[in-house]
Amino acid sequence: MASPSGLQSGLSRQLFEIWCSDKKNACVIPGNVVEGTLAKTIINEPKEVTLMNGNLITQFADNNTKIISPKNCQSVEMYINSEKRLAEKTPEVGETVSSLLVKKAFTYQIMAPDDLHVFSQLSTANISQRITIAYSGAFGVLKHRLKQMFESVESLPDEESEGPAFRVHERLTVKYESEKHISLHW
Repeated sequence: MASPSGLQSGLSRQLFEIWCSDKKNACVIPGNVVEGTLAKTIINEPKEVTLMNGNLITQFADNNTKIISPKNCQSVEMYINSEKRLAEKTPEVGETVSSLLVKKAFTYQIMAPDDLHVFSQLSTANISQRITIAYSGAFGVLKHRLKQMFESVESLPDEESEGPAFRVHERLTVKYESEKHISLHW
């Protein structure tokens, strides 16, 4: 996926230049492209493309290159063969994919966060934060106000939270600490 879609600079241009010579790769250019950009050149199916360093890639002349330029709101299906999982789970239609793009030396890899330690020397960690805030209003009123703003506000059992508490969007826990304080955990 090319973003920015013009492929003039940035990460999308770097990835294109690294991956464009491999016939197994495809270039998906979403949205409109401006005349005079690399993306516009690619859509016109050129015989060669000039890279930023001045080298010419003539891979495009063999008609094996896949050029995909979907219209707005048009679905695109891509099938990927890989020993790595590219996402935490197989996505359903219309579901967002959560993956990591890891750059090592001059190569990029897309992988699931759980596979980071398998395919690199990096590791992941969970960081929990907590802040205590002065609040002297009724705890039920706070919960009611948050329900008006957010779709998911669920009460937690007292055993799990050691007192009245609720969770907002399964990410933020709001806990009653005293008559004058609440704490937020995320």
